[in-house]
Amino acid sequence: MQVGDLRKRIGFVFLGMAVFVLTVHVGIPGINLTVWKSLLSQGALFQFLGMFTGGALFNFSIGAMGITPYINASIIMQLLTVVIPQLKDLQKEGGELGRRKIAWYTRCLTMSLAFLQATMMVLSLRSYRGATGEGVFMINNVFYYAMVIFTLMAGTAFLMWLGEQMSDRGIGNGVSLLIFGGISLSFPQYFQQTMQLANVRGPQFWVALGVFMAIFVLLIMAIIYVTIGQRKVPVQYPKRQVGRRVYGGHSTFIPIRVNNAGVISIIFAISIMYLPNTLLTFLPKDASWLVPIQTFYERWFIPTGVLYNLCYAGLVIFFTYFYSAITLNVQDLADNLRKHGGFIPGIRPGKPTVDYLERLLSRITLVSALFLAFIAVFPTFLMQATGVTNFYLGSTSMLIIVGVALDTMQQIQARLVMRQYQGFMKQQGS
Repeated sequence: MQVGDLRKRIGFVFLGMAVFVLTVHVGIPGINLTVWKSLLSQGALFQFLGMFTGGALFNFSIGAMGITPYINASIIMQLLTVVIPQLKDLQKEGGELGRRKIAWYTRCLTMSLAFLQATMMVLSLRSYRGATGEGVFMINNVFYYAMVIFTLMAGTAFLMWLGEQMSDRGIGNGVSLLIFGGISLSFPQYFQQTMQLANVRGPQFWVALGVFMAIFVLLIMAIIYVTIGQRKVPVQYPKRQVGRRVYGGHSTFIPIRVNNAGVISIIFAISIMYLPNTLLTFLPKDASWLVPIQTFYERWFIPTGVLYNLCYAGLVIFFTYFYSAITLNVQDLADNLRKHGGFIPGIRPGKPTVDYLERLLSRITLVSALFLAFIAVFPTFLMQATGVTNFYLGSTSMLIIVGVALDTMQQIQARLVMRQYQGFMKQQGS
């Protein structure tokens, strides 16, 4: 690969990011932004979803739904390939044609989810009235609502296409880079708000801010360590003689990642935790049957409460085990080893290998689940302890930023190594 081609790929990534930023500021006409932003401030789930869109949700722009429907569709397709044998065979044995069909199914499912999400969004906002009695939509007719729905769908379709183009003609995973860009767009605002707060509160706050930033760096280092961490399972291939030549007889290993679930477990858990608060936002305020429920929720399920964080951590641990079991099929791994004549030293092929890998995966997943649960709940207490509440230190955003950055840097390094250049990530022992 020529270095010029690598520059073009990196340049295309920046061009894609610039186009993404443009979609954040292209608003849909007929929206009362004052009422809309007032509504968003009432729901924590909206703040969470808005983080992935780079502010497009707050501006009610054409990219307000972001790439979220595509992420949900990809996760659903990944789950379906486990439970539907036809899809599993298509993915494993279909080759390039099979991958294209899976991608086409994912796009169709993305647009279906985008239509469903946009329709529910418009229908729920149609009757909403703010404190002044004004609604989110300043135009009230069926054709306008249809225009908003299809505009939101078109925005999602464009971002999906843009992410695929960045994957093909750029560096790294385009969809992940768009999420990375969406999260990064919010950080300058957080820094500005934090600096303004520091100037108001004085020297004591600057000390707390220094402690906050130091712990922030340590958390990032821990995430990097766990993200790149892996357990190397030794594998031995016996020698076999074909004619006068001897083949095989070499040793290798199976790399099992410590964090197989990635950020998916935290996304699932936080979505469930934010769902009740979001539903309470849309329900009528004067309903008598709703008052006890709302009182109980506001008393016990506040983000800084012990019960809330225990439930949050428990959901993270559950989804970490669930998603790790889906992403790494130990039965298929053991079958592939046996087909190619490989075995784990000291472990018999077949069921003993499956049992060994399951025990190993269970122990590794326990470490990953406890770490992710800690990362999920710790930032809340850190912000409360230091008083730095204007800088949104989210576990999801940290994991995504670190994961995408590492993946992109590794791909750039791999392309540089092809040209026999030393990568800018130092190797162990160099």
